[in-house]
Amino acid sequence: MPARPSAPRRLPAVLRTPVGLAGTGLLTLLLTVAVLAPVLWGDAAEAIDTAAMLQGSSADHWAGTDNLGRDLMLRTLVATRLSLVLALAATALAVAVGLLLGTASLLLGARAGRLVTAGVNIAVAFPGLLLALFFAVVFGVGQVGSVLAIGLAGAPAFARLCQTLVAGVASRDYVAAARLAGVGRLRILLRHVLPNVGGPLVVNATIGAGGALLSFAGLSFLGLGVQAPAYDWGRLMQDGLNRIYLDPLAALVPGLAVVVAGLAFNLTGEAVARGFSIDTADGLGGVSLLAGGAVRTRRGRARRDRAAGAAASRTAPGAVAPDPTVADDGASGAGPGGASGAGPDGASGAVLDVADLVVTVPTPGGPVRPVRGVTFRVGRGEAVGVVGESGSGKTLTALAVARLLEAPTTVTARTLRFQGADLLATDLTAAQRTLLDTLLGTELAMVFQDPMSSFNPVRRMGTQLAEGARHHLRLGRRAARERAVDRLRAVRIPDPDRRAGQYPHEFSGGMRQRAMIGLGLMGSPALIVADEPTTALDVTVQRQVLDLLAEVRAQDAVALLLISHDVSVVADVCDRVLVMYAGRVVEDLPAAHLATGARHPYTRALVSAVPHLATDLDRPLTVIPGRPVDPADVPAGCPFAPRCPLADARCRTEDPELVDGVACWHPGERRPAEPAVVVA
Repeated sequence: MPARPSAPRRLPAVLRTPVGLAGTGLLTLLLTVAVLAPVLWGDAAEAIDTAAMLQGSSADHWAGTDNLGRDLMLRTLVATRLSLVLALAATALAVAVGLLLGTASLLLGARAGRLVTAGVNIAVAFPGLLLALFFAVVFGVGQVGSVLAIGLAGAPAFARLCQTLVAGVASRDYVAAARLAGVGRLRILLRHVLPNVGGPLVVNATIGAGGALLSFAGLSFLGLGVQAPAYDWGRLMQDGLNRIYLDPLAALVPGLAVVVAGLAFNLTGEAVARGFSIDTADGLGGVSLLAGGAVRTRRGRARRDRAAGAAASRTAPGAVAPDPTVADDGASGAGPGGASGAGPDGASGAVLDVADLVVTVPTPGGPVRPVRGVTFRVGRGEAVGVVGESGSGKTLTALAVARLLEAPTTVTARTLRFQGADLLATDLTAAQRTLLDTLLGTELAMVFQDPMSSFNPVRRMGTQLAEGARHHLRLGRRAARERAVDRLRAVRIPDPDRRAGQYPHEFSGGMRQRAMIGLGLMGSPALIVADEPTTALDVTVQRQVLDLLAEVRAQDAVALLLISHDVSVVADVCDRVLVMYAGRVVEDLPAAHLATGARHPYTRALVSAVPHLATDLDRPLTVIPGRPVDPADVPAGCPFAPRCPLADARCRTEDPELVDGVACWHPGERRPAEPAVVVA
């Protein structure tokens, strides 16, 4: 099936539909009249003829004349310019004020943003006409006062829409990556937020112009808008109201002009809405931590956008900080590689060395630690799997390792080293910080769960892949794109040169996942952190992605940290398995021993809960009783004790340490109530 075209490509086709043709045709006619009528008939419309005062419709005067003998049809045509100009000016004011109010939370921060949001909510509760009348009294009658009144009255509704759209995009991962990379709020708004919400805003502005036109006509009809000797359609309707029973066309002709103009704006807005109605399959529902981020360059403090997840990751100051109560086992302030200039593997011989990793999240009820003292190492070319139920701390561990947790969340650890570089060092020089950024940007790759959320939906795939290479590898535009095409080819994406010019929504789910891996391969990764990389894919594509990861590992001795709920996938792909529960590693064992050699009851329960070919279909599937532990309410003793068939009094009062690869007071023991592990 061919890919659906993007909104800008679909828009001309949509405008050729009956609704689009009717709307754009009427709007074009109105704009033509607005430009030409004052030039062609301006003088005739002002000509006073006392001999033809208050005449009805005739061949000479189609809509009759007013009390000075002026032709009402010509005056209606000439009034088109002023009516449209005032309506568009009020719409522009409403859009500008609405954008300022709607983006306040992003530009000013959460606290000031909440105050602005509260004000918008109060304003939206009032009817728009009531607000317009209120502002008309405040600013006074006349054209300027009416523009201000209608513009400010329409701003709250536009601000509410803008707040909703901006909040949805601002929470996406590629925006978070840009913030972590140090990009300013205004740059994030202009580069990453507004391009992704521009469609609905344009549609609302188009339809809002029709509403502003009707509001202007209403104010002028009430005598609060345009004042004599100037006139618009509302003013002409007011003048013709007194004779509506004698000469109805005097009021109906300008009223019909208002209806036609409102219809033109609304039909055009409806057509534009269809052109911009891109659902998540088209890319607007996606988010990305891998692309669309941005970095601050030291030279001249200029800011450029770059790919920020798989290709690179920087943290905001204070987001990852060492625990002041824990002595660092490395030289303080050492640059990448440590003070001794350790080689790529560092002193420990591991690509990644983590000891006593703790993630703390501040909450109104006090600090919560969803990751509590995780310790592990990943060697060069080694594949380590991390399994556990949702909420066990797997993803937070990976994000902490990659320095992708944003303040006020804090990360502390006794040791957190990647390729020998201390990721917790805070007193680095500018040169050391640049080296660390380059190390993370070229040798640490991130692959996330949802393929649709991997990339910025409004930027081409080749551009997103190339930006990381341009920043970290200092490649030119052409060389970076060539490398992006080469990386797409390396991950087996067909016709990579053409695909590099396409948008994310034009890729299938499996292709997006492979492109995400290709983004990580733009540098020379020593470690790939894959967080549920196959969950959203069917089993065939899942196998292809896993085979691709295995091929990358085999070719370049790349280490892999694979996070998954699927125990069978981890057992098949990984060399070693870390089992996490309640923010801690409860068992560390070889993947080959997962089915038969697990000693922790939670590990055995996870394995037993996975159906296989030997599962008895006449019996209920095995489940783990109870619920996972709430990180905000971790019980005393072993966290798994409330669900464990082996739990005793000691388990409920003392929390076991990880000793010989297992954290359990009864390692390897079984009870009759515990289901046996069956090997398919």
